[in-house]
Amino acid sequence: MTPMPQNSFEDARRQLTNGVLFRGLVTGERDAIVGRARMRQFTAGEPIFLMGSPGGSMMAVLSGRVRISIPSREGREIVLAVVQPGEVFGEIALLDGKERTADAHAVTACALAVLERRDVLEFLERQPDVWPRVVEVLCDRLRATDRQMAEVAMQQLPVRLAKALLRMTYVETLSRPTDRVQLSQRELGNIVGAARESVNKCLNEWQRSGWVRIDRTSITIADRTTLERVAKQG
Repeated sequence: MTPMPQNSFEDARRQLTNGVLFRGLVTGERDAIVGRARMRQFTAGEPIFLMGSPGGSMMAVLSGRVRISIPSREGREIVLAVVQPGEVFGEIALLDGKERTADAHAVTACALAVLERRDVLEFLERQPDVWPRVVEVLCDRLRATDRQMAEVAMQQLPVRLAKALLRMTYVETLSRPTDRVQLSQRELGNIVGAARESVNKCLNEWQRSGWVRIDRTSITIADRTTLERVAKQG
């Protein structure tokens, strides 16, 4: 983890104010909490925190992507979410003061705004109107996890894979979705609950049909309309 250059602070803080947690606040309220954020950078693959570690802070993604996952006894990884720019993570342990409930790793090089627990709780005590937004964020995270578990249990791999790819091309801070997903096929398999070989077979079929283009560590959507039709089959 490395600090961000000083001249990046203001741009990062402006982006943080537009994130899901602080977007509905008036300027003075946002400045009060955002002004206390520390900006940090992580390299691709670097751990941000591990399950069981103290939960003394929450993070907002300014750029890049963060993988939230739980390691299994068999050495595999169960991916709960891939957090995109404008979204927050680490809020559960921050609010209850207990240990982290999952691992967080940088999928790509990423910039984060780190908010310490004492600052967030002090802010929430002064601004009780913010609590509904915090509850909304927690509920959205729970709904997303429930939806992902239901997809793994009930839907065929092509449907799960199409939904996951489309979900990960959505970046909240942009006006339109991107076309490129920067994940390895093994990581994608962990998200959709399938072996890398099965994901590779499906993606290769889609590439031959002209729906996607496969690179070593990324997948580019070439035919979004068709993938959306596949996703709706579920």
